[in-house]
Amino acid sequence: RMQEYDIIVLGTGLKECILSGLMSQSGKKVLHIDKNPYYGGECASISPLEQLYKKFKVPGPGKSMGRGKEWNIDLIPKFFLANGESLLVSYCIFCTLCFVFASGELVKMLVHTEVTRYLDFKVIEGSYVYKTGKVHKVPGTEEEAHASDLMGMFDKRRFKKMLLYALNFDVRNPRTYQDVDPKKTTTRELFCRFDLGLDVIEFTGHAIALHSSESYLDQPCVETINRIKLYSESLSRHKASPYIYPVYGLGELPQGFARLSAEYGGTFLLNRAVDEIVMDNGKVKAVKSDGKASCKQLICDPSYVPNRVRKVGRVIRVICLLNHPVKNTHEAKSCQIIIPQAQLNRKSDIYISVVSYAHNVATDGVYIATVSAAVETNNPEKEVQPGLELLKPIMQKFVSVHHLLVPNEDGKRSQIFVSRSYDATNHFLTECEDIKDMYHRITGVELCFGGSQRHQSHTSDDD
Repeated sequence: RMQEYDIIVLGTGLKECILSGLMSQSGKKVLHIDKNPYYGGECASISPLEQLYKKFKVPGPGKSMGRGKEWNIDLIPKFFLANGESLLVSYCIFCTLCFVFASGELVKMLVHTEVTRYLDFKVIEGSYVYKTGKVHKVPGTEEEAHASDLMGMFDKRRFKKMLLYALNFDVRNPRTYQDVDPKKTTTRELFCRFDLGLDVIEFTGHAIALHSSESYLDQPCVETINRIKLYSESLSRHKASPYIYPVYGLGELPQGFARLSAEYGGTFLLNRAVDEIVMDNGKVKAVKSDGKASCKQLICDPSYVPNRVRKVGRVIRVICLLNHPVKNTHEAKSCQIIIPQAQLNRKSDIYISVVSYAHNVATDGVYIATVSAAVETNNPEKEVQPGLELLKPIMQKFVSVHHLLVPNEDGKRSQIFVSRSYDATNHFLTECEDIKDMYHRITGVELCFGGSQRHQSHTSDDD
C-alpha cells in the first residue's frame, strides 16, 4: 500500500529543513527526501577538506593545511543577527551562531523551536565597511560613533542623533515618531531630516541596515529604522559585533531542524533519487522515489523542479583560504566586510565573510574568507577583485558562479512550494523573508514566534 503523507519535502537545504521542522512540530506527517548523501543541499558544509578540492577540481591540499577532518567549509556562509536575551539568557548557551543578526528572525526560529539545544554559537569579532580602498569599523553605538574615522565631528553629532532616534523608536507608540510618519516618510527624507552626509548615509544604509541596493531610500523609512535599531541593540549586547555563527559551521543548522522534524515523527531519506513528481489535474499527488508516496503538499528547492523556476540573475562566490587575519580588522579571527555599491560604481554590494579556526571550521592558524556578489557583467571574477585584494595573500581560492532561481508561481494551485536560491548577501535577512513567505502560502497563516510550542500539549505555557 502506498505511504501517505501530509507534506513531502525535497532537499535538505536550511530553508527546507526549517519548514520541515515547523510542519512536523505542528502535527503534519512529513517525509523528507534528499538526492545527496549529506545534509545542506546548495548551502552544505564540506568536510573533510579534501572534498572541497575534489568538488572544485583543484589539486591538493598540501600538508600545510593540516588534517582534512579539522575543516568544515560552508559553501554559502551567512551570518545571524542574534537575539542576545533569548540565546544567552533564556537558554544559557555559549553564544555561537551563523552570521545572524542578534535579534534576527532566524534566531527567533531557533529559540521558538528549541533547535538551540543542538547547536553552539560564537560571536563574530567585527563588522566592517569598505571606503576608498580601506576597511573601517562600522559604528553601531554612540561610543563607536565618537571614535569612528568614517565621520568628521559634525557628522558624528548628526549620526548619534539619528541613532538615538532609531533606538527610541517604537512603531506601536506614535509619541516616538517625532513628527515623522514612518509609513509615509521615505528613508531619504528621514536622513535629510538629520542632515546626514552622503558617506554616513552609505554606511548606515548598507552596513547597518543591510540594504543591498539604493532602492530603500525611496521606500517608507519604518523598515530602515527598525533595522538600525536591531543592529545597534544587537551590538550593545555582544560588543564585538551584532553577528553570531555556529561552531563547526552552518552544516549544523539543517541537521538541527532535521532532528526536530524527526523528533515529531518526520521521516528522512538521504541519497535517494527522485524519479517523478506525480500530478493530478494540475495538483501534486505523489512522489516516486524507489517506491511511491502520496502527499497533499510538496516543498522543495529549485533543483528538483527545473521546469517550475526561472533565472533572475547570477551570484559569484569565491572561497579563499588565508594564513593571516584580514588587514585593518584588528587581527579579528572572524568578521564581516561590506563594500557598498557606490564605492565601485556597481548596482549592488560586495560581501566578505571571514571565519577561522576559532569557530572550529579550519585547522589552527587558518582563515576562510568568502567573497560574494550579484553578477553584473560578463567577467564575474573581475567584479569581485576589489574584495580579493583586501584578502591577499591568498593560499588557495575556489570560484563558483550560480544562477539565482525563483519560482514561476506561488504554488497555491499546484500545492508545490519552491524556495528561492540563496542570494549574494552574507546574512540571513532575505532568506528569512522567503521562509516566512513560503510558510504563509503553505499554511495560510503568518509565521510568528510568540513562545515555544514544543510542550504546549504536555505542559502549561511556562516557556
